[in-house]
Formats: sequence, structure tokens, C-alpha cells
Amino acid sequence: MTKEIRISAALILDPDGRTLLVRKAGTRAFQQPGGKIDPGESPESALCRELGEEIGLQIGADALRHLGRFRAPAANEPGCQVVAELFLLRLSGEADIAAGAEIAEAVWIDPAAAGLPLAPLTGKEILPRLVAGLFRAPA
Repeated sequence: MTKEIRISAALILDPDGRTLLVRKAGTRAFQQPGGKIDPGESPESALCRELGEEIGLQIGADALRHLGRFRAPAANEPGCQVVAELFLLRLSGEADIAAGAEIAEAVWIDPAAAGLPLAPLTGKEILPRLVAGLFRAPA
């Protein structure tokens, strides 16, 4: 049986339609910001905490819109699968993003032309759906 890792992840979009990806220290693959959900923690609370720790973004749970639950092989833990609660976060203007905690790099990309090594969840599940217009951002 494959070990499951419960995470919350953010599909963060800027006003130009770019999305934010991060790369953890010691890894190659870029992925959505987010992380593991602690016991007793809601997916929204976990994501708000992780965004603050990883990229210095302070938001409230009311800014998030749940997009669904997705599964994919874990990028950095062989033999494991991530089960991700994915949330949309639409930024209305310039955000002060700074790589922190275990994040080595944070980049804004055009989702249709990533050109980076991607974690399976990002490359096979999230970005294809975003490019296909399956995640509608609120106006």
C-alpha cells in the first residue's frame, strides 16, 4: 500500500494570469506553494500557515477558494502519494513574495509555457487543468 501524505496547496494567480511555483531546497521540481496538514488542522489553516512560512504571504482563509482534491506521486518522497486539497488564491495586485523556510526559489510563470522541471501534481494535474480553463477565477 502506498503511503499517502495529506497536503494543502495553492494555485496562486497574479493579475496577468501567471502562477507562482516554488522549489524546495535540495530538490529539482517546482510545485505549488503549500505543505503538510498537521493533525487537527483544517486544510485552509494549514495553507495559510504554510504560505506565511514558505513565501511570507499573510492571508486569511476567506481569500481561498477550494478547487478540489487531487492525487499524484510525491515529488520528493519515493513510494508516497500526495493527496492535495487545492485552493485558488487570486492576487489583485503586486504581492511581496520572498522565499523562506525550506524554499530555495519562488518564480512566477506562464502556466502554458512552464519550461521547468515540475512535480507530478503540478505538471500532470494542476497546470493542464489551468491551461484548459477548468479552474475559473472569480472576477
